[in-house]
Amino acid sequence: MRKSITDNIFETVSNKKPVSFLYWVSIGLCVAVLLFSVFVFIYIDKSKESKASIIPAFETALNEGRYEDALEMYRKLHDELIQKSDSEAKNDENMIKMENLVYEKAVTIENKIRYERYELKTEDLKFLNGMGEITYSHLSNWLNSLCEDFLLGNIEKPDVTFIFNEITKVDNISAVASPLWREVDSIERARGIVQAAESEYNEGDYISAVQQYNSLLDDSEGFVYNFADRRVGEIKDIMYQPMLEKCEHMLARYQYYSAEEILSNLAVIFPDDTRISNDLIIATEKTSPVVDYYGNVEVICVRQLIVDTELAFDINYVSGNEDIYLTTNEFSRILEELYAKNYVLVDAEALVDTSNEDYLVECNLRVPEGKKPLIIIIENLDYSMRNYGNGTCEKLVLNDQEQVCGQYVNASGQEVVSRSAEAIGILDMFVEEHPDFSFNGVKGVITVCGYESCFGYVISEDEIDDRNFALNAIGRPSEDITAQDIEANKNTVSQIVSTLKDTGWKFASSTYGNINAEGATMDEIVSDTEKWTSQIGSVLGTTHMIVYPNGNYIKGTDPRAEYLKGLGFRIFFGIGPNPYYTYGINYLYYDRTLVNGANMRDADLSRLFDVYKVYDEARVKKLE
Repeated sequence: MRKSITDNIFETVSNKKPVSFLYWVSIGLCVAVLLFSVFVFIYIDKSKESKASIIPAFETALNEGRYEDALEMYRKLHDELIQKSDSEAKNDENMIKMENLVYEKAVTIENKIRYERYELKTEDLKFLNGMGEITYSHLSNWLNSLCEDFLLGNIEKPDVTFIFNEITKVDNISAVASPLWREVDSIERARGIVQAAESEYNEGDYISAVQQYNSLLDDSEGFVYNFADRRVGEIKDIMYQPMLEKCEHMLARYQYYSAEEILSNLAVIFPDDTRISNDLIIATEKTSPVVDYYGNVEVICVRQLIVDTELAFDINYVSGNEDIYLTTNEFSRILEELYAKNYVLVDAEALVDTSNEDYLVECNLRVPEGKKPLIIIIENLDYSMRNYGNGTCEKLVLNDQEQVCGQYVNASGQEVVSRSAEAIGILDMFVEEHPDFSFNGVKGVITVCGYESCFGYVISEDEIDDRNFALNAIGRPSEDITAQDIEANKNTVSQIVSTLKDTGWKFASSTYGNINAEGATMDEIVSDTEKWTSQIGSVLGTTHMIVYPNGNYIKGTDPRAEYLKGLGFRIFFGIGPNPYYTYGINYLYYDRTLVNGANMRDADLSRLFDVYKVYDEARVKKLE
């Protein structure tokens, strides 16, 4: 049987063994700690119970109109918490609940005043006055937000006047209301600038928004100044990183003029930022003075290129293709000649503003001083299988560096992917070596019809029959192209399109069926255009240009042309031996000069280049 503590004590005493003093002290401390813990537990529990009961009591007092009692509960709790820390007073759950109960009642009154022209009643004033600092703080914030709404155009002056007249009936609120009311006229004068700044901000034009607000900072004070200063800080925080990254992307894409303009403005907004100043130096080193240009605009047009002359000029080669295509060497040499003659690539859409659907606005073409404008069109990059094995590319692909390349099979039967295999990659590389050949990163216009494929990929069911017909024509079997294949091809083409757009290329229609537009009926034009828009245009994105196949253009006043303009096509290209453009009713027309084997032999292209310097040796040998 176990002995009790008492038995042990008596046994110790009876055995005459001395009891240690520390032993008794330890016993006493243990008992004290136990009693203290019980006390604290009871206290905390009571405290929680007390706090939990204060909200129902507060809400009851508020609902019964005993505002003095409710305010006393709030202040007592506040004083208890503030003795611990400001943070605890601000974040206490019960404090927040009390304030929210008051705010809900206050907001109901405020909304009635604002939206219903409600006049304060005795009971309203009793509440607003009775809840002291809680309602005063809320009303002060409300009046400030009303003045912001007035600045932003969300409320008009008669309503503001009525609200201030009502709110000043509340005791002690005039200390806040009167100074604000004295600024209403200055707020009214600033409304136009503030609303313009906010409109530009919402459209993503952060620089203009900051410039507008900075103009206010120079001419205002008080409420308007504080609002403008705060918005400038907020917008600067939002704009800095994305705009700087945008400019640095422009620099990487040779868009030096656009980057310089933006960076110059950023340098004013962020005067001490070294990253901006360094980027601005890079941009200004690559730009030169720009002037208005009023002369001719050269437009040259090439098709896909011959990359393997061994195959192309073989005895079995289809002789007609020699007339149609240039070789990669010839295109490269033409670029060198054009560069030496001070031509510069310009945007085909730079002469017009197409933002309005009903009319076209003529724009002055601007080019670097001493340069002559040039537009390059690469026509019909559809890649029919009829040319398979004839020394031209089969398709466009992206390499590991996300650069657009041509893919072809050489004379040895090897599949080759190269930037220098197609006009796109050759021009891209030329601009990399000679950035001043491109004004602001512009490259050229790529046209696509809907026959057989887009960039060598079947992207619609309508193209399957065309592709298999072309395959059978060269003795190859038909392909089993599934819906999944088409979807995958669309994704591939979309990636290529995105890369091309990002690197300065634009797109145009050359009709879906590569048709003779001039000889087509209205029904044929509508059917062809609907197919192009739904199958090709949906992948290429918004397109304003049509390059008429073989130059068979429709006159601008023709109902068929009006139909095309109504769909957003506003820039049209025909064919002509010399540079020419003209404005019509809601459209711009260019002639384009075809540069191919036939024209290098038969036409006078000396204004552009020396044919004898350009001719590919393999072509000369073939002709001989």
